Amino acid sequence: QPRDNCDELRQRKMRKNDKRIAEYQRELIETHYAEVETMYKQMRRWRHDYRNHIGVLKAYAAKGDMDAIKKYLDELDTDLNTVDTVIKTGNAMADAILNSKISLAKSKGIEVKATAHIPVALKISDLDLCVIIGNLFDNAIDASVALPEGSRVIRVYMDMKGTQLYISFTNFTAGKKLQKKNGLFSSTKREGSHGFGLVSIDEIVNKYGGYLSRNSEDGAFTTEILLPQG
Repeated sequence: QPRDNCDELRQRKMRKNDKRIAEYQRELIETHYAEVETMYKQMRRWRHDYRNHIGVLKAYAAKGDMDAIKKYLDELDTDLNTVDTVIKTGNAMADAILNSKISLAKSKGIEVKATAHIPVALKISDLDLCVIIGNLFDNAIDASVALPEGSRVIRVYMDMKGTQLYISFTNFTAGKKLQKKNGLFSSTKREGSHGFGLVSIDEIVNKYGGYLSRNSEDGAFTTEILLPQG
């Protein structure tokens, strides 16, 4: 009887934890889609205003006012940089999440160096891909904003290695080697959110029979993932 009670309590705890993780993932997806929608709204606004911009530049050109033209072009360039699609992987979901997160990172003074190519149809679902990329990027952004501006850099690399999708995220950690606690890396991020993010990534990698490595060395934190696609 006592053993049955322990098993029941353990199962209740697992169900409760699964429910909390599912809720966290749902909120995460909603946040990511909201960020993507904001980015596309900005792009649509800029396209809508395109004809007006051309009209203003023609008016300045008719007056021969080159200084005004240069100033206006500089303003347009700054505005366009906030909505420019900088990554085209070949996968629509990866493009949407990566570009929205890059835009978010830039707004926080974080330089993003990203190379991503996905030339094949993926076995992993769009939902799972969104959770992995979104969590990795959010964790990297949270760690980067703790650094002084000019030192905030995130490196992203995605490509196929044979029949596996390789994903790598690296961010600097102020020269400090992060320490593990109970087998997991500690974080300055809110504990509950960070924990669910790591668990979500781990569960998805396990579901697809993939490989995951987290490493903190030489002032940088790197996560590497391999997901079979064959």
